[in-house]
Amino acid sequence: MKTRDKIIYTSLELFNEHGERNITTNHIAAHLGISPGNLYYHFRNKEDIIRSIFALYHDHLESGFQPYEGEPISIELLINYFDAMFYAMWEFRFMYANLSDILSRDEELKKLYLAAQKQVLTRSSQILIKLNQDGVLSIEQDEIIPLTETMKMIVSFWIGYKQIHSIDTRITKTSLYEGLLRLLMIAKAYSTPDSRATFVRLEQHYRRLAASPTAQSV
Repeated sequence: MKTRDKIIYTSLELFNEHGERNITTNHIAAHLGISPGNLYYHFRNKEDIIRSIFALYHDHLESGFQPYEGEPISIELLINYFDAMFYAMWEFRFMYANLSDILSRDEELKKLYLAAQKQVLTRSSQILIKLNQDGVLSIEQDEIIPLTETMKMIVSFWIGYKQIHSIDTRITKTSLYEGLLRLLMIAKAYSTPDSRATFVRLEQHYRRLAASPTAQSV
């Protein structure tokens, strides 16, 4: 792996483990065993590193929330979408945990973030429209965009909500699965009689994952 990529992935690991505010470029360089000068050869500052991490996040959003075409509805298809949500929340949890502060410090990143979220809203609403057309969900046309925004809001701010409303501010996979189960609860409320059993199975699947011992550790 190239040094630049090592810096990006090591920074992501350290930000997730210790919180972005607690990690400096010196910490990153020391963890990698390189000089600060070597790090600055590749990145101007910590904000520059965060933008590169955001590029990974954006790539995931691009690939994980494409509307499905020409394939039958299955529980596996729905799991892929919910797993994509979980991956974004877990792999980039430092960003969700400190989103407002990170964006307030970097106007360029904020513009990139808003553009990416607009794309996510469009794609996610297209997915809901298709699920509506295919009889998986029953949603009034004028409720699709607000429902998409509500689900996106839960993904974006669930970590902050859990940290504020808990003495233990650790982010675990279990706590993120709890957020995913809230999304499923909303989706199930719009399920059709034919698809309700599928959403019940999805809930059971993610409850098992949330209760697993590995999910309860940081």
